[in-house]
Amino acid sequence: MSAAITVEGVSKSYLLHHAPREPYRTLRDTLANGTKSFLRRARLGLGGRLSGGAQTSEVFWALREVSLRVEQGDRIGIIGRNGAGKSTLLKILSRITDPTAGEVRLRGRIASLLEIGTGFHPELTGRENIFLNGAVLGMRRAEIARRFDEIVAFAEVERFLDTPVKRYSSGMYVRLAFAVAAHLDPEILIVDEVLAVGDAQFQKKCLGKMESAGREGRTVLLVSHNLQTILTLCGRGVLLDQGRVAFLGSAEAAVTAYREMGAYDRTEREWHAPETRPGNEFVRISAVRLRTAIPDDAGQITVRTPFEVEVKFESFFVAETSYVAIRLRTAMGEIIFGSASRPAPMGRGHHIACCRVPGDLLNNGAYVIDVAFAREGAHVAFRLDEALAFEVHDVERLHGAWLGPIPGAVRPRLDWNIARMEAA
Repeated sequence: MSAAITVEGVSKSYLLHHAPREPYRTLRDTLANGTKSFLRRARLGLGGRLSGGAQTSEVFWALREVSLRVEQGDRIGIIGRNGAGKSTLLKILSRITDPTAGEVRLRGRIASLLEIGTGFHPELTGRENIFLNGAVLGMRRAEIARRFDEIVAFAEVERFLDTPVKRYSSGMYVRLAFAVAAHLDPEILIVDEVLAVGDAQFQKKCLGKMESAGREGRTVLLVSHNLQTILTLCGRGVLLDQGRVAFLGSAEAAVTAYREMGAYDRTEREWHAPETRPGNEFVRISAVRLRTAIPDDAGQITVRTPFEVEVKFESFFVAETSYVAIRLRTAMGEIIFGSASRPAPMGRGHHIACCRVPGDLLNNGAYVIDVAFAREGAHVAFRLDEALAFEVHDVERLHGAWLGPIPGAVRPRLDWNIARMEAA
């Protein structure tokens, strides 16, 4: 069988610049310093160059010597921690960016769905963006027109076809973008974690579409933090760690390797340098922590332990209603619950959000927490998947005479009462 994708020794580096930190200044200080700087430049002449401090640089390797061979019809799941290089690899395969070293060979037409609304123009309507996005993906106008009704029906946006997509929710964006990419009938379909935005029913429909694409002999590459999706959809798995291939084999073995590498022992993360903080033009996260409220658990979170999720962030937007939300999932991707803060105005500046999770709620096992920010209702400003990961341990004394494992992802401690009844 011929290879659909061949990756040989691919590496990708980025040059990171670190500007010196400046102390807080008032508007008066800024104006005064600007005037002094202008006068000094005037004395030095137009060619004079002032340095506001030493700027340092470093080379960051997002990928290091990655080699893969993907056969035609393979369904490959790519997993790994945030920052492992998953999205960088997909961007190279999609020809969005070039590798620093190495070679990639592709056979067949590619459809990529890497980011919400890729190839969309916010001022154009859904109808216009279907033709625009289809053209970006390589479809002819006649081909788009022939598949138009199927695309609209799949995306479930009939009522909003003539509405500018800037008014769409993030879920509507995803539905329309995936519908166009899926109906391109590509030989290679590359999908990043964007499907996590859609609702459960649409996710199921998308997974069915990708599964049918695999059965028809098309090649599917999927990045997902939902390990159950990887196991259900993919036959093979690639585990990336710090830009390198840590494991390549069956999907089941890749998931096992991911869990064994300590991926669920990350209860505190902090980003000191502003340029390294995860986020976008709306928000940047500076720290995420899981704090336990009971100090005598020998450093472990047990089924009895209450804990708090703390998020420190900087907001760059002003909104009358905004939310900070968390989503707790099992290691296999099953969503246990989601919780959002009360709607409140948000202005620019630094904030801290805290959510308390009671004890006697979760069962023992591995869990991850996603963090998201929403503005003006349902518009997701930014989401960080797997922000935290942790293990919940059992407490032997809680079992009593029960010898087997307790089923379920939650294990709430509920009040019971048993009373003797007199015979009727």
